[in-house]
Amino acid sequence: MERSIERVPTWALPYMANGDATGLKDKEIKMIDNLLRKRCIEQVCPIADSVQGGMSPYYTNDPLFGKATEVEDCIVFYNI
Repeated sequence: MERSIERVPTWALPYMANGDATGLKDKEIKMIDNLLRKRCIEQVCPIADSVQGGMSPYYTNDPLFGKATEVEDCIVFYNI
């Protein structure tokens, strides 16, 4: 299993990490599901969860997917 640190959009993080689709539209869920399947993503773990004191979200033009947005750094595990 491979892993890397990726910039995951904060709006998608609850669904990607915990399966919580609250507030997401069907189109957004489908987009995330397609990304998870195509990139063989097994698990997404926010780094803030593993670092005492946590880390703050930040804005980037280069998220893991989608348009420029607020993101959190996450450890992403790939089943390659």
